[in-house]
Amino acid sequence: MAGSQSQDPWFQTLFADRIGGVNYGKSDKIYKFEKIKRAKRAALAAHPDRQLLDFGIGENDDMAPSVVREAMQREVDRVENRGYADNGIMEFKEAAARFMRRMFGVNLDPATEINHAIGSKPAYAMLPAVFINPGDVTLMTVPGYPVAGTHTAYYGGEVHRLPLLPQNHFYPDLDGIPADILKRAKLLVINYPNSPTGKVATLDFYKKVVEFAKKHQIVVVQDAAHICLTYKGEPLSFLQVDGAREVGVEVHSLSKGFNMIGWRIGFVAGHPKIVQAFADVKDNSDSGQFMAIQRAAAVALDTPEIPAQVKAKYERRLKKLVQALRSVGFDATMPEGTYFLYTKAPKGCAGLDFPTAEDASQFLITQQSVCTVPWDDAGAHLRFSVTYTAATEQDEDNLMRETCQRLGALGLRF
Repeated sequence: MAGSQSQDPWFQTLFADRIGGVNYGKSDKIYKFEKIKRAKRAALAAHPDRQLLDFGIGENDDMAPSVVREAMQREVDRVENRGYADNGIMEFKEAAARFMRRMFGVNLDPATEINHAIGSKPAYAMLPAVFINPGDVTLMTVPGYPVAGTHTAYYGGEVHRLPLLPQNHFYPDLDGIPADILKRAKLLVINYPNSPTGKVATLDFYKKVVEFAKKHQIVVVQDAAHICLTYKGEPLSFLQVDGAREVGVEVHSLSKGFNMIGWRIGFVAGHPKIVQAFADVKDNSDSGQFMAIQRAAAVALDTPEIPAQVKAKYERRLKKLVQALRSVGFDATMPEGTYFLYTKAPKGCAGLDFPTAEDASQFLITQQSVCTVPWDDAGAHLRFSVTYTAATEQDEDNLMRETCQRLGALGLRF
């Protein structure tokens, strides 16, 4: 029999403070992605005959390529893949090293400077465990992926947010960090190509990051999840910069660039002592990704046509979306990387005001079945993703046409 929802369980006072303590489960605050999901369900129920134009999905719409799936089918039947992988198999690490050398000209020792992760998300959860004690600070760019900050707080640390502003070209203001924060800072978490702004790093920016890290004795964690989706210039790894391996690591994922969403495979690369410390924490957190997945991922990393094809598809879609949004009043520009388009949110329409990006996003979902993701961390912006489902280029064009019609009829104010 289900227990009463109004009566606390006997262990209510035992929940850790890091997740809310005695008040765990009692907050009525709704995470924005849950709000979006609820609004999508409501829009579908209210308008069952109207197509949902879903630009909010943040994951690839294609399966992994056939060469990868076929490798997985072979490997899953091999008895030698049945056991624990622990900190990874050499076959995957060597493939990651070849990828880094071929793609970026970076030579890494697969035995000491690379370690696999069950996707990049667990890596951002574990790296704070390597460095953060109570009172320590993690510097994090916002908007951005919050996991490293969440786990910093779990260990009693603090997060200092570095807003990514258009006037700073979506780079963090490293010179504006207060001195008392710098004294306690241990980690700087950055992400380029940046999600959601679409900005890519320059060599000069990375050089500044290395100088900053050395000067203030801060470890750098660079999130390279979208690095294969670089449209401005050649993809640039943090580890290409002189001195980068002395100050940090770069975290790679096969999800975005290889259509391997859900396979949960990535790697941490860089300074061998940091990689080893990550591996030690990881060894006490999981027993490694299924070896068949690692071997299939090695095939993906050794197939350069895969990221090239994924990049071409999303670059094409982004160009179409920029044109569509500009035609209805958005100040949209082609992102330099990622499959996201980040643009200022409308301020209102037809007598309605949108004080925040979330207000604009909720209106578009509920009234027009157009789904976006709002970001209000550094000004009101909407994130459009081109990972929508469309089987052909004609389907893409039809979706853009419908987007223009719905948004154009609103008379949006900016």
